[in-house]
Amino acid sequence: MVGYLVVLLLVLAAAAYWIGRTRAIASVNGDVARLHSLPGQHGMFLALFAAGPALLAILLWSLVTPGIESSIIADRFSSELSGMGIPQVEAFIRDARAMAFGGLVGFADPTKEAAAAVYKSVHTTSTWIIWAVALVLSASGFYWAYSRIAQAYRARHVVERVLRAFLIACSVVAILTTIGIVLSLIFESLRFFQQVPFYKFLFGTHWSPQSAFTGAGAEAGAVNQDIFGMVPLFAGTLLITLIAMLVAAPIGLMAAIYLSDYASKSVRAVAKPVLEILAGIPTVVYGFFAALTVAPYFRGIGESLGLNVASESALAAGVVMGIMIIPFVSSLSDDVINAVPQSLRDGSAGLGATKSETIRKVVLPAALPGIVSAMLLAVSRAIGETMIVVMAAGLAANLTANPLEAVTTVTVQIVTLLVGDQEFDSAKTLAAFALGLVLFCITLTLNIVALRVVQKYREQYD
Repeated sequence: MVGYLVVLLLVLAAAAYWIGRTRAIASVNGDVARLHSLPGQHGMFLALFAAGPALLAILLWSLVTPGIESSIIADRFSSELSGMGIPQVEAFIRDARAMAFGGLVGFADPTKEAAAAVYKSVHTTSTWIIWAVALVLSASGFYWAYSRIAQAYRARHVVERVLRAFLIACSVVAILTTIGIVLSLIFESLRFFQQVPFYKFLFGTHWSPQSAFTGAGAEAGAVNQDIFGMVPLFAGTLLITLIAMLVAAPIGLMAAIYLSDYASKSVRAVAKPVLEILAGIPTVVYGFFAALTVAPYFRGIGESLGLNVASESALAAGVVMGIMIIPFVSSLSDDVINAVPQSLRDGSAGLGATKSETIRKVVLPAALPGIVSAMLLAVSRAIGETMIVVMAAGLAANLTANPLEAVTTVTVQIVTLLVGDQEFDSAKTLAAFALGLVLFCITLTLNIVALRVVQKYREQYD
């Protein structure tokens, strides 16, 4: 029902825009030059106050209401939930919410059905309340703004202030989201390092978190600290990334050189969009391609040569990942090469250099900082890939440099550790945050280096 309310408010905003614009023109008998603000700015002014406060109320309602409704359910059924822990209570409320909206749960009992009925009743009441509040705010805002539309009214100033406040709010949300992500990684990682020493995690060579609570210390709740070594994961990540860049870097760079300096305009107009289609293919499709086509092909070649190639290998995942990031390298490198001033090419040609010599000795050296930054951004993209590795390289944390064996990466293990219902106080689950923190630091470093290189490029050639 709230979705219909939002659509209704957007329709009202469009109507208010037309009404405000019409009223502004009528207030000066059609002589628009006498208005302080443009008719469209008066229309925007009326639309903002007809829909803005109501939409803001809906946003606040959507943020606050779930917590209030969950608290009401917990209070109504406090006696039934008294013997449960926090995870069980959260699961009970989640199931009640799902049942209230017709969802499926693992099992249902009379208590959950009663909680679902209460939840549905509370949610329906709150929905009608937000409908009433939104309509009152919309009508009030429309009346207030409509009464102020006149020849001398400075609607442009009000609209600009509102839009500036909205843009500032969007910027603040982005900044706070980034800070929240970083802090959540840091705090949860610190909890993990309280159970597993940092040096064992950073330099350990054995990774098997699924067996964290097995063995002699399992009954006592002790954590086996020797099975949280991340070296095999980062070795697998670097191996697959290296293979991917060996595929993507030369092909992408050569494609960029051809498109920028050799291809005709008609060929470029077709070839570049076709090449960039690769960037729009979902990674799961690449994963299927790697698992069903590339991996068996490499295994067949290996068997014909007498080599033992695993059914899931780093080579298959790296090659397909390289194909996936070719558009990143090609597009970024093409932009950088095209940014090299034409005067440098003309000067080289005037000295008698051929086109290939000009590219090798003038264009590429001039574009080198930008090309390096493109490569670093492509590396960051390869490091963060998950689906291709899951489907083509496997889940085995092997410490090996052999591309024909199965390996795994950091992102794959993060997904594996966080699948299903987890207890966020165990070392097994908290290890995902530690991996994420280290991966975040690595990709952040690569991005900073890329930005520094781009900055140097701009200072030198702009």
